[in-house]
Amino acid sequence: MGDLTEIRIEGRGGQGNVVAAYMLARAAFEDARFAQAYPSFGPERRGAPVSAFVRISDEPIKQRCQISDPLYVIIQDPSLLHVPNICAGIRADGGILINASTEVAPARFPGIAHVTSIPATAMALRVLSEPIPNVALLAAFLTLTELIPLAAYERVLAHRFHGQDLKSNLQLVREASSYVARSSWKEASHAAAN
Repeated sequence: MGDLTEIRIEGRGGQGNVVAAYMLARAAFEDARFAQAYPSFGPERRGAPVSAFVRISDEPIKQRCQISDPLYVIIQDPSLLHVPNICAGIRADGGILINASTEVAPARFPGIAHVTSIPATAMALRVLSEPIPNVALLAAFLTLTELIPLAAYERVLAHRFHGQDLKSNLQLVREASSYVARSSWKEASHAAAN
């Protein structure tokens, strides 16, 4: 399967990590693609590390195992940067998107093509009055990679939210997508498809 893109999302319980994986997979469905999303829990409690996995493809996906060598890693909590091997297995041509209020030096991840930081929690607090970074992180991720059109992601949000909540989340999407350089990770997405 040559067009398979694998993503791992690292976060803590209560940050919307698993919801982020499901929203990303649903956005792929909205874009007429195939997707899988599933979590991996340690201790099931608020604040405990949680990994979620997403596969996206133009063909049916037959794999059912955890993702050990993702093209992309999204880190929802900067405190996880201190966890050994948080980015283990990431492909050298891939990217790491980090929720951090200050820029994380790419030198911290030698050999990884793309490292980008975005203050997703601060954005969410300002726009939503909630410290949940997942909506902003996914908007930034989709802007960087163009893996799925933002319009498909916005349709997913329209299924999940209504009224003012929807308007606020769409505003957050616009802010987060304008924070990063459009298509700057796109070559990694295209390389994964070949």
